Amino acid sequence: MTMAQLPPEQLHGMAEAFGDNTAYRVVGRGSMTFSGWDTDASRAARGLLAAGVQPGDRVTIHLEAPNALRWMIAYAAIHRAGGVAVPLNPQLTRPEVERMLDHSGAVVALVEESLADRYPDDRPVVVVAVPPAGDAAQPGGDPLPGPLWDQLLDQDPGYFQVAREPGDLADILYTSGTTGHPKAVAVRHDNSSLVPFKRPQWSGGGWLHASPPYTFAGLSFVYTPMKLGLQGIYLPRFDAGTWLDTVESDRPGFVFLVPAMATLLLEHPRFDTADLGSVVQCTVGSAPLSPRVLERLQEKMPDALVSNNYGMTEAGSVYCLMPPGEAVKRPGSVGKPLAPAEIVCVDGDGVGVAPDEVGHVRMRIPGRPREYYGDPEATARTWVDGWLVTGDLGKLDRDGYLYIVGRSKDVIIRGGNNIHPTDVEHAVAAHAAVREVSVLGVDHPVLGEDVVAFVVLAPGSVADADELRDHTLGLVARYKVPRQWYFVDELPRNATGKVVKDRLRDLLPPAAVDPGESSATVSGP
Repeated sequence: MTMAQLPPEQLHGMAEAFGDNTAYRVVGRGSMTFSGWDTDASRAARGLLAAGVQPGDRVTIHLEAPNALRWMIAYAAIHRAGGVAVPLNPQLTRPEVERMLDHSGAVVALVEESLADRYPDDRPVVVVAVPPAGDAAQPGGDPLPGPLWDQLLDQDPGYFQVAREPGDLADILYTSGTTGHPKAVAVRHDNSSLVPFKRPQWSGGGWLHASPPYTFAGLSFVYTPMKLGLQGIYLPRFDAGTWLDTVESDRPGFVFLVPAMATLLLEHPRFDTADLGSVVQCTVGSAPLSPRVLERLQEKMPDALVSNNYGMTEAGSVYCLMPPGEAVKRPGSVGKPLAPAEIVCVDGDGVGVAPDEVGHVRMRIPGRPREYYGDPEATARTWVDGWLVTGDLGKLDRDGYLYIVGRSKDVIIRGGNNIHPTDVEHAVAAHAAVREVSVLGVDHPVLGEDVVAFVVLAPGSVADADELRDHTLGLVARYKVPRQWYFVDELPRNATGKVVKDRLRDLLPPAAVDPGESSATVSGP
């Protein structure tokens, strides 16, 4: 096994070369050096073995976001012990935790003390109590059966790694579940990342992000910054003012946002005057971004590479390049896919469609594809002939730039016309009074489906359905314009920032299927 094949071995290489450098800083919660991270990961790995973990055993990490430093130590330790990491969302209810424990077969759970009540006594799981961020475990204060975090770390600090093969299982990631049915994606060491490890030059720069570590986006930032010679900077709770302060004080060259964060930044009173000159790359991912928002970000950071990237847990790390200035020329594009990843758009028979024609998006990456853990039938439906069937609809222009227009299940067929919600959302969002919008289809007795828009107005802005309807008519064909408008305080989102449309559908009153035009203000999610 070479150092390049397992992420914890990459961490050890960084500790040998740059041990005293800060590897990660959690804003407002402290920091850790590469040496400290490396040593604690080895200690905890030995502690996991003492708790009964065998190679291939599943171990959950169930910590709050401010506890990110311990989260990252735990993640590396699980791999060093030969285990499989199973990150869990702190917002999961007890029944959800029970289902995931049963499904994954976890033998050990690293659980924040505040989440103790989510763990049943009748499951054969060793539960390790982890204190909240910044606190030490108190003698006699263990609320859970099993060892304390400090007891887990009371081990030999020397480097330790159980032998594993590149094809061995590394992680089980439960998807965000926009449909309400999360799936478990099996990630192996050799398909965990496309970013190769080589001992980098230490730049002293930083990469700022605020995605929860249990998500695909957040997990990718555990090791990626160090591969580029960068310090990771993590904001455990996104706040636009704190984000701006952090960029001005820490001067990171790289930042990652989700669309909801980008919208909040643009609305902050200090956005126009804040010094963001250190940023050379601003990536917005996890969901489609309004072209208007992307353009404003590019205007604020004219020398930075600003792009709306594309990826999903099932695919792993797929990168799309958007050279500076191209995003404004190609509104709605997420960039040009970079090798070795391949992306194609095909028709219902799997045949490639012409440039600028909408089709089903498929992608593949060389090597062993990912799979759904314990679900061979779902795996066979999702990975076909080496290609991942994403469920997204999109198009590639003549220059190879990718545009995502929506999910195939979200296509609205109104009077025989196919309507892609993303097209309509971009048009509505171009109105100055609109902060965010989500468009979906509802049953209609004559047309088959009708178009409904849920709108969040910008703070202090006023607009009604008639004004937004007239505005949208000027940008898209009449059959695409929503006839029903609902004004809400916010859009329901999952942990990765994607809008959960099923929860919006629950807000629709019975009148939503009425064939006439209407508008209303409804309670938020």
